[in-house]
Amino acid sequence: MKWFVYMVQAKDKSLYTGMTTDVKRRIGEHNTDNNKGAKSLRGKRPVQLVYQEEFSSQTEARRREVAIKNWRRKYKLKLISEGITGFTP
Repeated sequence: MKWFVYMVQAKDKSLYTGMTTDVKRRIGEHNTDNNKGAKSLRGKRPVQLVYQEEFSSQTEARRREVAIKNWRRKYKLKLISEGITGFTP
């Protein structure tokens, strides 16, 4: 099974990083009122996918998600603009 780490940008320019097996479905959940999207994004819709990275295991994807969530905003923006898979600050 493939796992993805993704980053979305909300209409207020805030960034959210998550992990899923189906990016398209997950973005749809963030953009609907069904309360399945991230709580931090509610009221900030619509969100737009700005980055995704694929992994072969859930463990690898989780490690990457946690690492990205701990980065400063400037590093997240660099990852988005340069699209460097495996980039670390």
